[in-house]
Amino acid sequence: MPRVGQFLFGGSCLNIRDPQGLFFHIPSGYGYVVLTAVGSMVMVQWKAYQVGKARKEYKIHYPMMYSPDNNHFNCIQRAHQNTLEQMPTFLSLLTFGGLEMPVFSAIGGAIWIAGRVAYAKGYYTGDPKKRMKGAFGYIGLLMILGATTKFAIHLIKGQ
Repeated sequence: MPRVGQFLFGGSCLNIRDPQGLFFHIPSGYGYVVLTAVGSMVMVQWKAYQVGKARKEYKIHYPMMYSPDNNHFNCIQRAHQNTLEQMPTFLSLLTFGGLEMPVFSAIGGAIWIAGRVAYAKGYYTGDPKKRMKGAFGYIGLLMILGATTKFAIHLIKGQ
C-alpha cells in the first residue's frame, strides 16, 4: 500500500537536500499532468467546433458574440466562453499542483474536463439549468487546488 500512496499522493518536485531551494526536478508521473493539459485543449477545441457548427446552423455571423434572439445558440456559445474563462485558473492549478502530486492532480484534472463536457452537453439542450449536470467537475478543481496549496506550503516551509 505505501507504493500506491506514494504514486497517488507523492512525488514532490522539491529537492529537500537543497537548503536554498534553487533546484527542483520534474516528478515521476508529471507526464500524466501534461497529457491532462493536452486533453483540456482537445475539449476546448471540441467546444469551439460546436460553436462554429451552431453559427452556420443559426446564421450568426462574426463578429457577433451572442445572438439577440436565439437562446439556443447563446447556450452553445456560453458553454464555450465559460470554459475559456476558467482555463487560466485550471491550467495554473494543474501545473503547480502537478509539481507536488502529479497523479492526483492529473486525476483531478480529468474529473474537471469530464465535468466541463457534461456541463456543455447539458447547456447544448438550450435549457441553461441542465448545465448543472457538470457540477461534479468542481470536485476535480478542488483536488488540484488542494495539491497546489500543499505545494505552496511545501515551498514556504522550505521542505
